Amino acid sequence: MSSATSQPEQAADTPSAIACDIFCAVIDNFGDIGVCWRLARQLASEHGWQVRVFVDDLHAFQKLCPSLTLGHARQTVDGVVVEHWHEPAHAGDTLEVADVVIEAFGCELPPIYIAAMAARERTPVWFNLEYLSAEDWVADFHLRPSPHPRYPLTKTFFFPGLGPGTGGVLKERHLDGARADFEASPSTREAWWRQTTGHAPPPAGATVVSLFSYENPAVDSLLEQWRDSAEPVVLLVPEGRISGSVARFFDLPAFGAGSHAARGNLSAHALAFTDQPGYDTLLWASDLNFVRGEDSFVRAQWAAKPFVWHIYPQADDAHLPKLDAALAHYARTLPADARDALARFWRAWNGMGRPDWTEFQRHLPALRQRAAAWARELAQVGDLAGNLALFAKSQLK
Repeated sequence: MSSATSQPEQAADTPSAIACDIFCAVIDNFGDIGVCWRLARQLASEHGWQVRVFVDDLHAFQKLCPSLTLGHARQTVDGVVVEHWHEPAHAGDTLEVADVVIEAFGCELPPIYIAAMAARERTPVWFNLEYLSAEDWVADFHLRPSPHPRYPLTKTFFFPGLGPGTGGVLKERHLDGARADFEASPSTREAWWRQTTGHAPPPAGATVVSLFSYENPAVDSLLEQWRDSAEPVVLLVPEGRISGSVARFFDLPAFGAGSHAARGNLSAHALAFTDQPGYDTLLWASDLNFVRGEDSFVRAQWAAKPFVWHIYPQADDAHLPKLDAALAHYARTLPADARDALARFWRAWNGMGRPDWTEFQRHLPALRQRAAAWARELAQVGDLAGNLALFAKSQLK
């Protein structure tokens, strides 16, 4: 059994000894376990809950949490018990049903566990944690109950969202302070650059761009525009699905961690895949962040920097209305020309047209102001873990 790599933060409230089980099936990439792991740590550290995470793919999980030990059926990391959910019927060596059960992203609980929930003297609070969407209908379905067809159990749908009446998104209490400390310390930033890239920080006139993306045909055009730009662009590329495209642009066989290349006014550093706190720091160190999926999309908003979202593509372009819904929230108060430029660039990055870097860069000052204001606006919705904990406690009374 591995031990926690760091001590959990002292819970702000008196620990209530609420037991919580989170079930997560890793469908694709790292978004599912990324969200579940953030939620689990926050419920444990900030709310004093006893949290177990059941996850079926420890290899994907270990990429985000290097202290996780492969091959262990049960271990404790950062104050959270991690169970390898290795069979459909598996629910721990000893079947113990928690006070709060979170079924993440419709992963379907083991039938034996549902039966045990129904047999429990005190019925658990059962959540179906949904994927994040900025669409208006989310507020109507958030916290809607769904009775089980066979058992005297009710599942509550919990919808993350960007507007009032939704579950909000994940945000730890210490996050703003950590970002402010990083931004206020030139020595900390310089140490980060040297440790992460092996190079000194770029000159003040350079635009630092982090690039975390699914495969994207638009990247070839963008790399060419950065190469030919009037001002230097420094690209930070975590190893992943876009690395092959970057390697081809620089005529390299690969662009793995530690690689460095330059053409024209573009220089690029390949970074090792990082854990979640390390990814936050990457966002803070950049002037513009390209993000993908759900978890990095949320973290980019808390970084209070301009960002470009590569939404997870779906059949029949079902993802495009979700992209436009997020734009409607995020770009709401921008001047019309900046709002239009942002929308064109986001859509081009998601397959609708060709990204125009010169036009987009012209609006970066307005986008920087909006990014900071949006982070404050989004905070008013409340953070997901806090909203979920509050509702669960109301149901456990």
